[in-house]
Amino acid sequence: MPKMKTKSSAKKRFKVTATGKVMGGQAGKRHGMIKRTKKFIRDARGTQVLSEPDQKLAKSYMPYDR
Repeated sequence: MPKMKTKSSAKKRFKVTATGKVMGGQAGKRHGMIKRTKKFIRDARGTQVLSEPDQKLAKSYMPYDR
């Protein structure tokens, strides 16, 4: 049986931690920042742990990063 391929977009956007959680960038930071609150901009820096449904979807794109 051939190996499954990892989605290239997923390996560029997500990182799986040692405990199996998926880290990714915060949504809503691409444009329209003038209407965002300063608190949102501060809290949206870096990466966050994805929600459970999003983690399940991201893991399906990366079959060997469990």
